[in-house]
Amino acid sequence: MFASAKSMLGRWYLRLVVMVICAIGVITIFMSNQYLTQRFTETISSRSEVRLALYVTNLMSEIQRNSVVPQLLARDPELIKALEDKDYSGSTARLLSFVDEIGAASLTLLDRDGRAVAATDREMVGQSHRTAPYFTDALRFNQTIYTTHQNDAGGFDFVYSRRVQVAGQLRGVIMVKVDAPRIEKGWVGVSDAVFVTDRDGVIVMTTEPRWRGELEQNALALQSAPSAIERAIRLTQGWGALPVDAYLRGEAVLRREMQVPHQGWKMVSFTTYASVRERVNGILALVAMGFAILLTLIFWTTSRKAASRLVFFQRESAELRALNSRLQREIAEREKVEKTLEVAEQTIAQSSKLAALGEMSAAVSHELNQPLAAMKTYLAGARLLLQRERPEEALSSFQRIDDLLERMGALTRQLKSYARKGAEAFEPIDTRAAVSTALALMEPQLKTRSVNIIRTFPNEPVMVLGDRLRLEQVIINLLRNALDATKTSSNPTIEILLAAGDGVSIQIRDNGEGIADLDELFEPFYTTKQPGDGVGLGLAISSGIVNDLGGRLTARNAADGGAIFEVQLPVIRQEAAAAE
Repeated sequence: MFASAKSMLGRWYLRLVVMVICAIGVITIFMSNQYLTQRFTETISSRSEVRLALYVTNLMSEIQRNSVVPQLLARDPELIKALEDKDYSGSTARLLSFVDEIGAASLTLLDRDGRAVAATDREMVGQSHRTAPYFTDALRFNQTIYTTHQNDAGGFDFVYSRRVQVAGQLRGVIMVKVDAPRIEKGWVGVSDAVFVTDRDGVIVMTTEPRWRGELEQNALALQSAPSAIERAIRLTQGWGALPVDAYLRGEAVLRREMQVPHQGWKMVSFTTYASVRERVNGILALVAMGFAILLTLIFWTTSRKAASRLVFFQRESAELRALNSRLQREIAEREKVEKTLEVAEQTIAQSSKLAALGEMSAAVSHELNQPLAAMKTYLAGARLLLQRERPEEALSSFQRIDDLLERMGALTRQLKSYARKGAEAFEPIDTRAAVSTALALMEPQLKTRSVNIIRTFPNEPVMVLGDRLRLEQVIINLLRNALDATKTSSNPTIEILLAAGDGVSIQIRDNGEGIADLDELFEPFYTTKQPGDGVGLGLAISSGIVNDLGGRLTARNAADGGAIFEVQLPVIRQEAAAAE
């Protein structure tokens, strides 16, 4: 016992050590996650600012370089001579020799009428630019003109133009188009998305083509952007406005902007923090691996101790085998006793089956007496009607006799169903119709006496799930008992109340003398009737039928005299009944 207590203490100590190590591991990983995330995000923020400054510097370098080109080309002797002589055979070749060195998208020479006479893009030769702003403004001012306009493809053209004049006389206009796609390619990075807006906030240059020509807020409302800026559309806040744990969830995107010293432009960049999560997770994985190795060493040491205790358990197993031998002998003796009890139980079960068979036979005989009595009454009525030459009414009686014969056949078929449990044959039925049918079947007995029948039914159907024939059987039994109970009443009255709420309630009340013994009322063969009037099975059978339907049959005496029998059944809604 002492050894067992010591072993249990050791296990609890091991569990405590493991829990402490796990707690330290969780705290270490959490603190490392916070620290590393902060350090890596600060690094990415600094790099993003540096990249944005480089992007702005590169953009201004390209703009300034292209701005000088028109002034130099306007002084080229060959181009001036071609405009004076109107001989442009070598002008296109001359422009092509400059374009690679300059790095412009295209060079175009226009005459004084705005017609392209030479161009690096041969498709432009012959086109008229007479109304273009870069041509008209160049004619008006003796300086290099910068213009921006949106082309047919949805992009923007950035054009420098300057008039060519000799001795104060206008000869033409030289036009230089900035290579914006080449500038945009320099912005493409692993984690950056960049765009440039003009003084009106319209995006004129961007790494996302769908954003061109849109305001920033409208551009971010378009369809999702490439992988580098997918999250930038959802979160375009500054560094300081982000929640503390935003970077831990991988949802943060840094937005930075910088003024471009050109025409009121502004450059905006988006940088994701996806790499932060990858780098932090890599380090955290190493930390977690270290704690896992430590736990492995602890478990290995524990297993060594367990191996040393195995010898002790082997000695104990020998004692257990001896004990098992004694238990097997006792089990054999108990099995012998159980076989004797089984034989006795089979004998008792056979006796019970014979008793149940007798009870069920008596029940069926009792239930067949009702339709037989009704058939006798209907036959007498039909004979009288035929004697009075009223065959149509006699046919109605015969039809009722046929219904009773069908009912008798159904009752005999129920001999097997009394032993059956379940509701595989159940269907939705209206309790109002079942009560009305039961009253119709009891009509011959009710006509023999002056009995006041009071019926209170709802206007809407009251649906239950069950066997209509068996439910009618219960109601007939209760009506018959009520009819017998009012034999001594001066004003016999039977009240039938049907109500529906959480369940369905069918109450049959009489103004008889009441029930003397409520405890034994539903016991088989218990009856208060005179010998020959009943065997005491009607209420027992009715109670069993109601139980099979999932309900309950109760009885009580009314405060002002008489008895009240109540059938309580579960209700189903009309929608469920319709689905059935």
